[in-house]
Amino acid sequence: MKLSVIGVGYVGLVTGACFAETGNHVICMDKDKKKIKTLEQGKAPFFEPGLDELVQRNFKEGRLSFTTDISDAVSNSSIILIAVGTPSQPDGSADISMVFKVAQSIARVMKEYKMIVVKSTVPVGTTDKVFQIIKDHTKVDFQVLFIPEFLKQGNAVNDFMKPDRVIVGSSDPQSAEIMSELHKPFVRTENPIIFMDIRSAEMTKYAANAMLATKISFMNEISNICDRVGADIEMVRKGIGSDRRIGYSFIFPGIGYGGSCFPKDVKALLHLSRENEYRPKIIESVDIVNQEQRKVFYKKISRHFKSLKNRKIAVWGLAFKPRTDDMRDAPAITIINNLLGDGATVSAHDPKANATAKTIFNDTIEYADDCYAVLENADALVLLTEWNEFRTPDFELIKKKMKTPVIFDGRNIYNPKTLREMGFTYYGIGRP
Repeated sequence: MKLSVIGVGYVGLVTGACFAETGNHVICMDKDKKKIKTLEQGKAPFFEPGLDELVQRNFKEGRLSFTTDISDAVSNSSIILIAVGTPSQPDGSADISMVFKVAQSIARVMKEYKMIVVKSTVPVGTTDKVFQIIKDHTKVDFQVLFIPEFLKQGNAVNDFMKPDRVIVGSSDPQSAEIMSELHKPFVRTENPIIFMDIRSAEMTKYAANAMLATKISFMNEISNICDRVGADIEMVRKGIGSDRRIGYSFIFPGIGYGGSCFPKDVKALLHLSRENEYRPKIIESVDIVNQEQRKVFYKKISRHFKSLKNRKIAVWGLAFKPRTDDMRDAPAITIINNLLGDGATVSAHDPKANATAKTIFNDTIEYADDCYAVLENADALVLLTEWNEFRTPDFELIKKKMKTPVIFDGRNIYNPKTLREMGFTYYGIGRP
């Protein structure tokens, strides 16, 4: 099939590259000339495992191309996917203005029947508005569908190629069947393609992210209770995760979720609910607990030192999660800003996100390409992202380099007993 993807951010580029990998011809369009030039050189403008290889291979073999011309993208495809950003606005609502602008642009340049698929995460009712906008700007026949993405950063290529399910929101059976054919290469292991109305599909996306965010915030609440009563959250996690009704996914306590999806989508769902005169108390609490969890962790640091002025703090991990360079709403931003505000100096290392951090902190913190280099004369090590290379470090070398052997483990990846026996002062999340 001939496809075009409008917007080559995280969702758009992964979507385009994966569809090209299964033999489709895909045009990825974005108005950012620098981004398109980077892609034409065979490199993704952000880090995602396996994506560079997909882009390079399919670009070389002619199935994947890039353009800044929306007319070119629309005229040379029969299916157009809208994958532009929908960031949070100050009131928590999703900014869907770019989705509407793209819809207008598509309508103005299309000259024959097209299928338009909204991939951007949008409030319930948005796809209906997209349909109306296109209808107002063209007399050409078309269909509009909504197919949400369920991609985890750090595992997005695998998630697209081997999805748990594909949700197709459509009011037109023929269009839905074409979407089924398009996605069949990815569901050969019998994972379902689920057809539903468009509004239910839009709601499914928000509900899925809100549920996962709820599990994280719930475990963080339980960890805070564990801190107060002397229980170990890691033992509790193992105990409840063994219940098949609960499972082990998304029940790791820590310093809160971040990234481009959970914070934005939880806030958007809250705003949508209030617009419709409903107060979702559980979802409100999820958002509050997530913000508070960063403060809970930071209090452990400030209480230990009493004063952080002129203290050197080494930070391991800046991205909101491993296997990505994304720092959108990362807990590291809040914690580092607090450290700087209290007079500490910060030396940080992240395997992939150092460059991203420089756009946020500029030269207010030090950066190192080696995780041990940041430890020289440090008063404490603060671990904020659970990269694999941080899991089994050389603790003797860490202790030798640091001024005082203090570790604040924001992801509970270390064994408190082992570290204390080695002479470290250890602080975790919900661990006695």
